[in-house]
This record gives sequence, structure tokens and C-alpha cells, in this order.
Amino acid sequence: MPSPHALVPSSSVYVAGHRGLVGGAVTRALQARGVTTVQRTSAELDLRDRARVFAFLRQAQPTHVILAAARVGGIVANATEPADFLSDNLQIQLNVMDAARELQVPRLLFLGSSCIYPRDAPQPISESSLLTGPLESTNDAYAIAKIAGVLQVQAVRRQDGLAWISAMPTNLYGPGDNFDLEKSHVLPGMIRRMHEAKQRGDDRVVLWGSGSPRREFLHVDDAADAVLHLLESYDEPAPINVGVGEDLTVRELAERVQEVVGYRGELVWDTARPDGTPRKLLDVSRLTATGWTARTPLADGIRSTYAWFLENEIAGLRGRSA
Repeated sequence: MPSPHALVPSSSVYVAGHRGLVGGAVTRALQARGVTTVQRTSAELDLRDRARVFAFLRQAQPTHVILAAARVGGIVANATEPADFLSDNLQIQLNVMDAARELQVPRLLFLGSSCIYPRDAPQPISESSLLTGPLESTNDAYAIAKIAGVLQVQAVRRQDGLAWISAMPTNLYGPGDNFDLEKSHVLPGMIRRMHEAKQRGDDRVVLWGSGSPRREFLHVDDAADAVLHLLESYDEPAPINVGVGEDLTVRELAERVQEVVGYRGELVWDTARPDGTPRKLLDVSRLTATGWTARTPLADGIRSTYAWFLENEIAGLRGRSA
């Protein structure tokens, strides 16, 4: 029996945040299936503008909404701009979900983050760990906004009976990532630092922290595939983790990036800089039980991300400096 939430050519899917890392991958995956996508850039539609969001969704009348839009950043941005991260993300989520609720959009998927879980949650982190302990202080404002999104999904399910769901991806990376040295996440930041050090002939690269925290990384194309799978097959109030179920130390990650980039200098760790959460590995047993597993090995994913960086980011950097 076909899923009542099947994505078919007659579906109309609004991808909020289609120019972002995961939103872009989701849009590509939908278009590859021949599914109609509805898109607006942030310049065309500021999702913090409640009246415009409501007017847009009334006009678009989507059958599905994927809420991938968010203000995102690495450890520096989260630690130094917590009020902005909290306010912007709450506004985006409330506006999109309230407008979708007004239209009674039958299917919405909210993309959260693994940072919603307590800093010291038992590893691997199960969905039941939510709200059981203190958050990591370097990104607690962003985490609180994402937790609010999860609870809004659950509240709409209880009050309106709509089949809305939320998914919590682990650390994502891949083509289309943000390589800004101040705002990027760890993996793209390493790629750019090592590439530029290689180009300059530097004999060392300084990386933040001790290198001892353990992290899990999921290629964004795998994440997009999981999103579409869950839209069609998952219908529970609890958030569901999306990851690979394996992790490695940040130091090991740096060594893999170094190998792909071909940088031969020394990696130096600045232990005066924060490490963040000691370990963050998701329990993906519930996702695996639905029949989905990640397919992209980390080494292959780093290679494809570096290739995208060389083809897109380097050209852009040269153009901006000209």
C-alpha cells in the first residue's frame, strides 16, 4: 500500500532555506524525483517577516513543507551572537509553522540539530535524552530555539492532528558548505585553512581546541535522502536522529582532511580555544529500523567537498579580491 505522504510529481514542496547546505541538497533530491519545489531566496522573502510569510504560503499552497531555514554558524558565531541566534531562529520557525498551520498543510518536516541534547548525555545519544540535562554553553541559545521547534511540531500534532515530524541531523558537510573562517563548522573550516596554508607554503596550521572531542559527520546528500525517506515513512511525535552511528576525534578528522588536501605541514592545537561538547554521537537505531542507512564513506565525502571548494569557493574568493 503506498504511503499517504508519498512524494509524487503532483506534490508541491516548499523548501524553506533552499540555498543552505541541507536545503540545497534536499531541493536537488526532490527535483531529481520530478517533484515540484517552491522556493524563495532570503532577499525575496525574509522569513522573520511574519506578514510576508503568511501571504507567501497562502499563495503557494504547498502540500509539504521542509523547514531547513535557520541562522547557523560555528562555535565562534554561536558563542558571540547568542541573542541573534535565539531571536532569528525562533522567528523563522514560528512564522513558517504558524503559516503552515493556518493552511493545515498536512505534512511538515522540521530540521533541528543534534545540539538539542544535553552536553553530558549518555553516548550514543538517544532521542529520549532530550530535556534531561544542561546544554553545551557555547551553543545553548541556538539549541533552545531548535528545542522550541520540536515542541511546536508536537503541539500541532496534539492540537490539530497534522502529521508533522522533526528530524535531528548530526554534523553535516558537503558541497555547498560555508567555508568562512569565522563562521564555518569544523570540517569546512579545516579544508579552507589547510588549502590556504598549502598554497602559501606554511609549515604549520593552528587548529582550535585539543583535538580530543569526538564528532560524527553525515554527508549532506545522505541527509537529504534521509529527509525524503522520513517524509514518506515516519509519523511519530518524537524527533528522530539522523546520522551515521560512528564518530572519530577532531584530531583524526584533521588528519583525514590533511591527506585529502595534500597539506604536508604540522597541525598545531591551540588548547586555549574551546573544545565544545566532549562527544556527540547519535543513536540512529530508530532511523535504521525504518530501513535507512547512510551510504557515503567519510573519506569520499571529504574528497567531494574539497573538489566543490576548489571549483566554487576559490573562484568566488578570487572574484571578490579582484
